[in-house]
Amino acid sequence: MAELFTIRYQAENKYEFPVIEASWQFLIVPEENRSQSKPSIQFTNSEGNPWELSRNGFGFTVIRLRNRHKLEHITFEAEFQLLKQPVNPFDFDPAALRPYQPEFLSGTEFRIVFSSFLRPTRLTTLPGDLPFNFDPAGSTLENLQALNHWVYKDLKYTSGLTHVNTTLSEILELRKGVCQDFAHLFIAIARSHGLPARYVSGYLHQGMGYFGDAQMHAWAEVYVPDIGWVGFDPTNDLLAGSDHIKVAHGRDYTDCSPLKGVVYGPGDNESQHKVSVQSQQ
Repeated sequence: MAELFTIRYQAENKYEFPVIEASWQFLIVPEENRSQSKPSIQFTNSEGNPWELSRNGFGFTVIRLRNRHKLEHITFEAEFQLLKQPVNPFDFDPAALRPYQPEFLSGTEFRIVFSSFLRPTRLTTLPGDLPFNFDPAGSTLENLQALNHWVYKDLKYTSGLTHVNTTLSEILELRKGVCQDFAHLFIAIARSHGLPARYVSGYLHQGMGYFGDAQMHAWAEVYVPDIGWVGFDPTNDLLAGSDHIKVAHGRDYTDCSPLKGVVYGPGDNESQHKVSVQSQQ
C-alpha cells in the first residue's frame, strides 16, 4: 500500500553583520521516480523574496532565490507531500546473480560509462590499505551487504564530532561519525573494488527507530551487475527501502549539500536546519 509522506524543512541563517546581498540554492525537493510521485512544493522565506525552480548539474530540482537588501537574519520553510509506493530491495531473481568478478568491472566500456562514480574524491579517498576486502566466492550483492554490516559495526553513530568536510582519514581514526561519514566510507571501499558508487541525500522516516538526525539523511547507491543501482544504508545496516525518500545523488556530500549560498558582507554566519517526516497510509 502506498504511503503519503509529508516532509517539513526549516532553515535559519544568522549573520554577524548585515549582509549587503545574498543568494541561496536549496537541494531539498524529493526526486520524482518510479516509487516516488511528483511532490507538491510549498516554500516561503521571512523576507518574502521570490523563488524559482531550476536543475543542478546532475539534473535534480533545486530552489533558488536572491535577496537584494541588507539583512542580519532570515528563515526558510518548505513543505513537500508525495506518495511513495512500497519498495522491495530484493525484487530480483537470486539465481541471476554471478560471483563477484573484478575482471568484468575493469572493462574499458564499463569504466567509461560509470567514470563519475568510480573515481575517488577528496571525501572518499582512503588513507591507506583497504580496511575491508571482498570474498571472491560471494556475489557482488552479498559482498556489499557484508560491507554494509562492517561499516555499521566499525563506526559508532555519534553526532557533533565530525562536519561536512571531515576526511576518511579522520573518520577511521575516530571510528565515530554521522550518516554522511558512514556513506563516504562505504562508497570509498565499494569504488576501491571497482564498483560504481554514488552518495545519496534524502529523508528518512524514523518511525522504526533508525539512526539519523533531525536534518537530512545520507546513504549510498551502488551499481550491481545483473540488478542495477541498489541503495545501501550503512548507518542502519539495511538496504534502502520504503522509508528512504531520495532527493539527489552525486559523487559525495559536496554534490548533495542541501543548502549553498553566496553572501556579500563581512563576518561569520550561522545556519541551523530542522526536518520532520510524517507518513500515513
